[in-house]
Amino acid sequence: MFAWIAVSAALSLAGNSPAECSVELLVLGVAQDAGIPQIGYRDDPAWADTSQRRLATSLALLDRRSGQRYLFEATPDLRLQLQRLDEFSPPQGVGLGIDGIFLSHAHIGHYAGLMFLGRESAGSRGIAVHAMPRMAAFLRDNGPWSQLVELRNIELQSLTDGVAVALADDLQVTPLRVPHRDEYSETVGYSIAGPAGRALFIPDIDSWAQWAEQYDRRIETLLGEHDVAFLDATFYDDHELPGRDMSQIPHPRIRASMDRFDALAPTLRQRVRFIHLNHSNPARFSGSDASAEIAARGYRVAQEGERVCLSPSG
Repeated sequence: MFAWIAVSAALSLAGNSPAECSVELLVLGVAQDAGIPQIGYRDDPAWADTSQRRLATSLALLDRRSGQRYLFEATPDLRLQLQRLDEFSPPQGVGLGIDGIFLSHAHIGHYAGLMFLGRESAGSRGIAVHAMPRMAAFLRDNGPWSQLVELRNIELQSLTDGVAVALADDLQVTPLRVPHRDEYSETVGYSIAGPAGRALFIPDIDSWAQWAEQYDRRIETLLGEHDVAFLDATFYDDHELPGRDMSQIPHPRIRASMDRFDALAPTLRQRVRFIHLNHSNPARFSGSDASAEIAARGYRVAQEGERVCLSPSG
């Protein structure tokens, strides 16, 4: 496997991609569903300092050989994320230049951006939306999402757990079921396999141990099979939400994940990118003690504008 990784501001990347990287991922957002700052938290410093704002978690997959662009998640921040993607890698032809959207599940930060594809906004035509069967049925059978299907703004494409979707002969996306709150849909992460590199995207999961027990998937094994892994880091520890029973909000805490992964080789730990940060998570601040501890233990926090090349160099 081979992959190179670069971090820079998304808005400064237009026209800057090295010619040798024909297939790459671009991080469009790193926050939990509701973004940073979050509604109702008037004292959040990101209201005054726009540089501290973060968009809901999303990745873009670019195949420059074909000019195709894919999104992982349709977030409430889709307008700004698509604008950043356009400035980084302009679409070919007319329309939005979205060749497909891969959804993880039916929580607001992961699918609500589909609203911008309808008649009140873009009025898109036939954008492929890849979703698991319950997720697809939820969109097909419930308004306002059903109107997107009826008007053919989107075309639902059903996924099967563990079965790859071929975007090209050497570019595949495989959904991986994960345990999570599945009120309206299944929940999946994705394995993204390019010509010379692989990335793992698990933005929401209840427990690494439960994943192994329920689906026979060990995160340590998957870290060994991927060059970079964007992993659920909603909370840093159990002390972020005073007055709330955080045991009722099951996500792997960053500290618990690091404790689990610390026995791994440094080369494997360096593949981890913590993503999907809640507004309460101190790791959102680059100068925090939490961020310093993450770095000292050999891990990283995902950054908006981060790029992962999945094609060979030269």
